[in-house]
Amino acid sequence: MPEIAIDIIKIFSLGAMAFILAFLMTPILTHFMYKYKLWRKVVREKAIDQGEVTFFKKYHQEGEISIPRFGGVLIWITTLILIFLFFGISKITDIWWLQKLNFLSRAQTWLPLFALVSASLLGLIDDIFQVFGSPPHHNEEEKSVISKLKRRILVWCGGKGEYVGGGLSLKIRLFLVFLIGLTGGLWFYFKLGWRSLHIPGVGDFRIGIWYIPFFILVMMATYSGGVIDGLDGLAGGAFASIFGAYGAIALARNQIDLAAFSIVILGTILAFLWFNIPPARFYMGETGILGLTSALTVVAFLTDSVLVLPIIGFLLVIESASVILQLLSKKFRQKKIFLASPIHHHFEAKGWPHYKVTMRFWIIGIVMAIIGVAIRLLG
Repeated sequence: MPEIAIDIIKIFSLGAMAFILAFLMTPILTHFMYKYKLWRKVVREKAIDQGEVTFFKKYHQEGEISIPRFGGVLIWITTLILIFLFFGISKITDIWWLQKLNFLSRAQTWLPLFALVSASLLGLIDDIFQVFGSPPHHNEEEKSVISKLKRRILVWCGGKGEYVGGGLSLKIRLFLVFLIGLTGGLWFYFKLGWRSLHIPGVGDFRIGIWYIPFFILVMMATYSGGVIDGLDGLAGGAFASIFGAYGAIALARNQIDLAAFSIVILGTILAFLWFNIPPARFYMGETGILGLTSALTVVAFLTDSVLVLPIIGFLLVIESASVILQLLSKKFRQKKIFLASPIHHHFEAKGWPHYKVTMRFWIIGIVMAIIGVAIRLLG
């Protein structure tokens, strides 16, 4: 059998196993979530610009205080289980096809795995604060413990900070993303020796030391697209097409372990999506968004495909851009561009059912992912 066929079987098999494992784990996870009521206890009152969230409260108040967060835990825990399971198996067996299923490699998957897990854990802390941060039923001892945890994180971040809905403020979260991006940029530049970017159809463009701030910028811009996690199934479908596209690019570049990593994440997202489509059993939360956007940034750089990220991740771009444009318009023109932002809420406000918004966005995401892959493979 040709080697490429074996590699494709490896990648698809791992993706299928990721889906099955995550699917089987979900009932256990959701039972735990509902048993301990792991959702917000207080409805969000303010937007990013401290304005009223009238539209959000009108259409999404019930889900905000009755559907658990932490759904992203399913994605990174499943990935961890599979990657270390087959790494362990490969060390204790001589069976070639079991050894072949190992996709933990220093050159390809250490960095994206570290980004996924470390960022997910930071997001998990924020989700915990959002759930337990300021509910009225806490006793004094519980409030004291939560307050101490918050203060420690804020001190570590080097500032006083503010809290939004019981969670960390946007400033603190952006600072944490900045630190992740700085760590990644320094590693790529000094440890891996990356100095240039690939321009599809043209060639490599050397940017030297500017590689580090560029990496940070991409990390923060990708995270800003996390506002897409606002409708049942929307974020899951968007990230599924994105990681599927980067899996294809990695395979074309013969980065087999990285392709397997991307498709494993795709499999876990599809299992998440099974339970997240309306009516959602849980939300992705910061532990999902922060982990996925951080891992995505690293995968985009490792495949030397970061310049097609805005195309493949088109939905993240328009979601983030709609929020930025709305804020700038309200600040300088004192009027809105959109009925509500991010842009998926704008279409809801225009009368589109939420499932129509979600499925049309899925179609756009898939088409743009295909276009992005085609453009990248030009070079």
